[in-house]
Amino acid sequence: MWHRVPRPEDGPVTETITGLYLSPLELLALLAALALVVARWLPPVARPRVTLAAAGVLVLSALVLAVTGIRWQLLPVLAGAALVLPFALAPLLRRRGGRTAWRARWWLALPGSLACAGLVAMGPLAAWAFPVPAFPEPSGGFAVGTRVMQWTDTQRPETFTPEPEDRRTVVTQLWYPARKSPAGTPRAPYLGRTEQEARTVADTLAGYVGLPGFLVDGLPQARSHAVFDAPVAGEGGRFPVVLFSPGSGGTRAQNTAWAEELASHGYVVAALDHPYDSAVVLLTDGRTLRSRTTSSGDRDQDAVLAADWTAVRAADLSFVLTQLDRLDRGEISDPLTGRLDTARAAATGHSMGGAAALQAARQDHRFGAVIDLDGFPHGPAAPALDRPALVLTQAITPATDPDYLPRLETVLRSTTATSYRLTVPGSAHLTFTDGPLYLPPVPSVVGSLGRTKSPGLVASTTLAFLDTTLRQKPVDLPGALSSYGALTTYTPGGGP
Repeated sequence: MWHRVPRPEDGPVTETITGLYLSPLELLALLAALALVVARWLPPVARPRVTLAAAGVLVLSALVLAVTGIRWQLLPVLAGAALVLPFALAPLLRRRGGRTAWRARWWLALPGSLACAGLVAMGPLAAWAFPVPAFPEPSGGFAVGTRVMQWTDTQRPETFTPEPEDRRTVVTQLWYPARKSPAGTPRAPYLGRTEQEARTVADTLAGYVGLPGFLVDGLPQARSHAVFDAPVAGEGGRFPVVLFSPGSGGTRAQNTAWAEELASHGYVVAALDHPYDSAVVLLTDGRTLRSRTTSSGDRDQDAVLAADWTAVRAADLSFVLTQLDRLDRGEISDPLTGRLDTARAAATGHSMGGAAALQAARQDHRFGAVIDLDGFPHGPAAPALDRPALVLTQAITPATDPDYLPRLETVLRSTTATSYRLTVPGSAHLTFTDGPLYLPPVPSVVGSLGRTKSPGLVASTTLAFLDTTLRQKPVDLPGALSSYGALTTYTPGGGP
């Protein structure tokens, strides 16, 4: 099966093969390299033709790839081919020169052939483990547009810097219902407004978790399904608003698949970059702000720090909701003016962003619902949450923080609105992000649900919850949620 993986250029996208994540040209080079390795073991009559054809195809493919860009995943393939090529061509050249062709005995050639075959096989394995992410096609009735906004809260000092005049600046990316764009319209890059921004973000994210940047070089090449500054959909009335806070060190784009799915169903998603907390934030004035949130190593001190950072994030969410309300009223000029229903708003987030969403909903009654994607509730548990909440958690294991569930229970038992905790079997912390689309399928990292099921599960459960709480649709919410895992329902005054 083929799928379309967008490249960073504004030209045509590149076709790749699902499962292998190789382009046709890369696949051709791979097959040519394998043919060179296998040619040694073919019957004598077929050996010369196969060797020459494979060598020609390999050289031409490598030359074209050198011009268009060779991904690191193909380097083992080319290395294996380069090692076998002299041994494959030498007998043919000796025969053409009138000399007797010499071939190593099979027991000498076999180890070399196996080693070269192993190198060649590492190519598709690496491409499968670290692919260019292919985002699932949004299933709703709207096309998706996106734009990036930057706002400064003149009333709030920036607490991460010593400058007394520095004010808190937040970068927000919107995904919204849009009109369908003409065929061939360039799609928005993943992780940034430009390829260079996406590359900076990808390299920083890799360094943040201790990985070399080349392993995730597919991220700057990826494009989503949204179109930058696409015209707003003409139908659909006013759209409910969903604000999103990423995990610690995460970025606004970390849940793009989820945001696009919600937007295709008539929601406006506003995802935040939190300066000095997100791994990296690029401002319009050219500044690049990197994370300054680091663990102290002391559990109690870290709890205090996490509570402080969560409070800053919660204030960011409230500030952005205020800006969206001003935008809707026309105080900020934008094509979405008059189309945002900020009276139907939800605070959502992943990990520490989920904790921030809980705090924001507790403090700001403009939020009518809250979604916490596997986030430990940092900060004070009072006042009681009086908005419906949905908490998705990874499978609980002995390695799970022993304070996690008790802390969630404290928050959810005290709610004065019906709330839900869904524990998803086969999930891990990064299941609830775009991570499964581009990271190796290691169950402890991204869960065992797979690259297509993970984003679908997060979208389906949260859409059901938002449709019920913000749109008052008659949905059997407990029935819809319980089909995905172990569901606990918390009713006001009654607990689970």
